[in-house]
Amino acid sequence: MKTPGAVLLALICANAVLLPLPAMAESYPSRPIRFIVPFPPGGGNDIVGRVIAQKLAEALGQTVVVDNRGGAGGTLGTDMTAKAPADGHTLLINNISLAVNATLIPKLPYNTARDLAPVSIIGRQPNILVVHPGSKARTVRELLDLARARPGSMNYGSGGVGTASHLATELLQLSTATKMSHIPYKGLGPALIDLVGGRVEFIISTMASALPQLKAGKLRALAATTVKRSAFFPEVPTMIESGVAGFDFTTWYALVVPAATPAPVVTRLNAELAKIAVQPAVKESFAAQGLETAHTPSAEARSYLAAEIAKWGKVIKASGATAD
Repeated sequence: MKTPGAVLLALICANAVLLPLPAMAESYPSRPIRFIVPFPPGGGNDIVGRVIAQKLAEALGQTVVVDNRGGAGGTLGTDMTAKAPADGHTLLINNISLAVNATLIPKLPYNTARDLAPVSIIGRQPNILVVHPGSKARTVRELLDLARARPGSMNYGSGGVGTASHLATELLQLSTATKMSHIPYKGLGPALIDLVGGRVEFIISTMASALPQLKAGKLRALAATTVKRSAFFPEVPTMIESGVAGFDFTTWYALVVPAATPAPVVTRLNAELAKIAVQPAVKESFAAQGLETAHTPSAEARSYLAAEIAKWGKVIKASGATAD
């Protein structure tokens, strides 16, 4: 039987555990926040991250320091976040690679689902299937008919093995029982140059990357990859409208924290992101990158990440794509 003193001590210890959570929420953030961008400066992840970092600094009344930690396909900076103290003072912006790398890279130094938690999806970028203006295919259906007429002979470009443009096309092949040949490039830029030059037959590209050539008439859009038509090209049908049932591919961005970050801190960050998402200046900055702002509750963001890991895991395994 416990003595009265032992019971009192146990109550004191229990309160010591329970009290810091609301206190942390009220005092958060108590020092500068480290905002990790797991890619080099100048790319989409960096540009979007800096917009969000600036707005969070204004909302939270604390310095937010952007820390570019590029390397290993985004896994270096992501690993640093997974192993950081879970107190809300280390944030990460990552994109669809967070879900893809969970399967693409066999020996990740962290467990994506266990060690990390998205606070919210903050942006979505439509992708678009583009062809050379001289292509015989005027629709996705015609493109697929051409591919079926010569299995394995139609070639498509991508930004590299395991990139979004590659896996989106692998998803298209799985969805339509077609077989095409993959020509990987070191980035979407060189791939699109070769598409303009007629050296590959089509590419599923981010809207921002293809936009200059589309406006110049050097490429032709056949379909958007999202469920709904893109606000940037409302006249372009979706893949679903084009006959590819259930096809949905979106390049997304999320704000992520270590998994054990206290719920009150996650709630505070999520609430601030909701306000940031509707600011006209943020919408304008995102639109310049071909992005639409977004906001989701943290629970929905976690479910979405889990679904994306499962979805792209199947595509990667079917394609045989792996990275060292």
